[in-house]
Amino acid sequence: MDTRFDELLDFPTHQTFKVMGVAHDDLPNMVVACLQEHAPGDYSPSIKPSPKGNYHSVSVSVRVTSKAHMETIYTELAKIELVRVVL
Repeated sequence: MDTRFDELLDFPTHQTFKVMGVAHDDLPNMVVACLQEHAPGDYSPSIKPSPKGNYHSVSVSVRVTSKAHMETIYTELAKIELVRVVL
């Protein structure tokens, strides 16, 4: 992944990651577990269902320390089986 995060942001910073995935009870826990592995912290995810209820959006604010750290989090969140999109 080659992004321009380092040109656009001053690190360290807080970034809200929005993870959209299949509506499943485990989705928020899987997202938080992934974040704990790469950026340990006390997370309180915000969860919103899609209009039809097939998908959930999980938003979490994370302290990221560098461009590489942010890219790693995006990549690892996208690997979660229930996840469809990471913004």
